[in-house]
Amino acid sequence: MLVKSQVKYIQSLSQKKLREEEGVFVAEGPKIINELLAASNIDIRQLYATEYWLGAHQALHASLDPAIVTIVDSKELERISFLTTPNEVLGIFNKPAFNSPVKAKDCISVLLDTIQDPGNLGTILRCADWFGITQVICSEECSDLFSAKVVQSSMGSISRVQVLYTEPDAFLKKNNDVPVYAALLDGTNLYDHPKIKEGIIIVGNESKGIRPSLIGKGTHKLTIPRKGNAESLNAAVATGIILSHLT
Repeated sequence: MLVKSQVKYIQSLSQKKLREEEGVFVAEGPKIINELLAASNIDIRQLYATEYWLGAHQALHASLDPAIVTIVDSKELERISFLTTPNEVLGIFNKPAFNSPVKAKDCISVLLDTIQDPGNLGTILRCADWFGITQVICSEECSDLFSAKVVQSSMGSISRVQVLYTEPDAFLKKNNDVPVYAALLDGTNLYDHPKIKEGIIIVGNESKGIRPSLIGKGTHKLTIPRKGNAESLNAAVATGIILSHLT
């Protein structure tokens, strides 16, 4: 059963500042909770679950310290949930720990320039994870990695894809010996380009695209050819298509 202080604390984690101070994030729902509990680089601080969920995951429940598990009913879950429709279980986790620093050499990275929609950011991480991309570089203006919507839409990929927030021009300057692939509306046909084993793929803002200073650093400017009349592609969809072809 929840006490007032627990409710207040969980609700406070909707704020980025408090999440950063605590070094935690919130995840909800059976699928993502199961993925995060299985991750070796993420530790759980507290779990709030219905009796139904605990009964369906008895082995997992038995492996957890009883002190971090609180049984809640559906109404209590609604009070602490960040979702429109709460789903059986909520967890507070420490942010993932990665052993190696982000590097651009000898691998493929995705660089995101001001991706502001949290659903897009989470889906891009999920796409990167699917295609074996283990690191994503975000400009400081990108959506917060540990906001509820990014966490949910990533579906556990935040435990496998390392994300670095940094100034993108400086990152590209530091890695000027690595090919840069800029996703544009007026580049060369993506499907005429061979697979790659090394490179930085830049995806721009949902409405403004890639900032001019980054376009100038692109050694390859690529376009997904359009057959219909849509003005543009969703940033996450475009990222998935580009990764599917280049990797």
